[in-house]
Amino acid sequence: MGTFEQLAERIERLLLRHEELKRTNALLERQVAALTAERDSLKSRLAAARARVDALLERLPAGGEPT
Repeated sequence: MGTFEQLAERIERLLLRHEELKRTNALLERQVAALTAERDSLKSRLAAARARVDALLERLPAGGEPT
C-alpha cells in the first residue's frame, strides 16, 4: 500500500501546484492587461504630442528668416 499512498500524495501535491500556477497565471494576465492599457495610453499621448509639435513646426517661418 506504500505505493498507493505515495501516488495519492504526489497527486495531491500536483493539484496544489496546479492551483498555485492558475493563480499566478491569472495575476500575470491582469498585469499584461494593465500594461497593455498603459502602453496604449502612452502611444496615444505620444501621437498627440507629435501632432502638436508638427503644428508648431508648420507655424515657423520657412528658411529661418525672422518675421
